[in-house]
Amino acid sequence: MKNILVPCDFSAPSREAFKFAINIAAKTKGEIVVLYAIQIPVMYDFGGGTPLAVNPISLASMEEDAKKLFQKMNHELQANTVKTSLEILQLDLISAIKRLIDTKKTDIVVMGTAGTSGFQEMLIGSNTEKVVRHSPVPVLAVRTAPALDSIKRILLPTTLKLDQTAFIGKVKELQEFFNASLQILLVNTPSHFMPDAEANEALAEFVKYYKLKNYTLHFRNYRNEEDGIVKFAHEEKSDLIAMATHARKGLAHIFNGSITEDVVNHLTCPVWTYSRGK
Repeated sequence: MKNILVPCDFSAPSREAFKFAINIAAKTKGEIVVLYAIQIPVMYDFGGGTPLAVNPISLASMEEDAKKLFQKMNHELQANTVKTSLEILQLDLISAIKRLIDTKKTDIVVMGTAGTSGFQEMLIGSNTEKVVRHSPVPVLAVRTAPALDSIKRILLPTTLKLDQTAFIGKVKELQEFFNASLQILLVNTPSHFMPDAEANEALAEFVKYYKLKNYTLHFRNYRNEEDGIVKFAHEEKSDLIAMATHARKGLAHIFNGSITEDVVNHLTCPVWTYSRGK
């Protein structure tokens, strides 16, 4: 996690994401690229046929404002403890993020979230779900930046499938970075029911197959997956949630987009996601 990308509009949630990125970069001796995307709406003349040219003075003013806000945020939050830079791109946010992931060799995207009005109301709005779904690198949604040494328990909700080697590899890296234990959770629901003996056998096979270490196994009965994840995280005081996503289908396996919405909205801890489709 040395090359970190932080999409930013300089709001309170994005400042929290930047603060957490600083903590990560300070430990890895990494660098942070702050992205400010300017999406220029296409406007037409009164006849509706000819696109109007963008006012270069207005555009220059937006870029200058962004530079000033970045300098202020940088000074207030990190006092030059890590290397940071600002990239201003005249693109829609998703395209801008994808471009910088490629050109800057990004290892992780850290995004701020208000966490109160649904996944669609996160810092980047409805674009966040698209970033999570399509990003070839892990995405970390942060509501309030925690201290790195406070992350001791990583909750890993799973259906225990043995076809996610790349994802589990990334989880192991995450676990090592934070020096944390894994809380491996299998949520038993009426629609996806497993007897206790079968579940315990599957859990044991899962950790053996992926050679996991420093973990606890949990098998809980809940009405649905999202309630199970949220309630377990509260009860067991999870510090971070690690979830797999799929580039084409939303959350991996039986999970769907609404689960991520509920997890993000009802928990204050960071939520880390990685696309299995990449």
